[in-house]
Amino acid sequence: MSPFTYSRATDANQAVTAISGKSQVKFLGGGTNLIDLMKMGVEAPKELIDINRLPLAQIEELPGKGVRIGGLARNSDVAEHELIKTRYPVLSEALLSGASPQLRNMATVGGNLLQRTRCYYFYDPAFPACNKRKPSSGCGAIDGYNRIHAILGQSEQCIATHPSDMCVALAALDAIVRARGPNGEREIAFGDFHRLPGDTPERDTNLGPDELIIAVDLPAMLFAARSHYLKVRDRASYAFALVSVAAALDLGSNKKINAARLALGGVAHKPWRANAAEKKLIGQEANEKTFRAAAEAELAPAKGYKYNSFKIELAKRAIVRALSTVAAMG
Repeated sequence: MSPFTYSRATDANQAVTAISGKSQVKFLGGGTNLIDLMKMGVEAPKELIDINRLPLAQIEELPGKGVRIGGLARNSDVAEHELIKTRYPVLSEALLSGASPQLRNMATVGGNLLQRTRCYYFYDPAFPACNKRKPSSGCGAIDGYNRIHAILGQSEQCIATHPSDMCVALAALDAIVRARGPNGEREIAFGDFHRLPGDTPERDTNLGPDELIIAVDLPAMLFAARSHYLKVRDRASYAFALVSVAAALDLGSNKKINAARLALGGVAHKPWRANAAEKKLIGQEANEKTFRAAAEAELAPAKGYKYNSFKIELAKRAIVRALSTVAAMG
């Protein structure tokens, strides 16, 4: 491991000041992803600023019946919190489907937002071609072993997928990320937080290099109590999603769909908000035929590769199954 300096921040403003204007500096929260990347030689920060002592672990109700989750709240605490389990069960289920209990006890919400892809070609510097790790070096996955890779929103520069389960649920819930930088705090709509690869796959998010994630706000959404997270993976635990679906439905007494929220994981460089499917669902009767039509609309632009074309049909079936589960809820 390359040498680095270590310091502890005592408040958020000090943390932002400490990182401002510097390169190769990282905040250290749970470290469950960053330390792995440092060990592999993918990340080599010159300085780590420990932010674990900052008072940013709150989970509290907002005046409008929404919920604020601090950037340093641990994944396990969020998953088990009564406000989350009752109002946003899709988020609790997503968190509990990720990693292991030990990792969830350490991992933070802010760190989860910033975790990097598990693409084999990115994670191992022995593979020279990775535009995300080394811009302009090529993408080894396009013509390589691409079973876990993207089928939506990819580019010729990168077909990596975003690994988070939590972020898929947050995308469906219209979350807002609150960040603090040298110029104060700002709000970032969740759909604008992560980036598609385009010509700059090395940039995962629109967070500034000198900004700190303070909190994530969940807006009041009464029908989110009728929600579900479905994760399809190679084994029952401790595995990343081949395809995942976060779904919520607002159903009228006649079983017509008044509103829908749908997001996909394991299919794109960012948590994929299924806007086309949502539009297809509105005003329709909640049944398998409707759900399949919505899935077909969402996956129409999908592009598969040699080893992952199966994901297209898998994603369609996962959408139907997740929506059927939600529609059957009391």
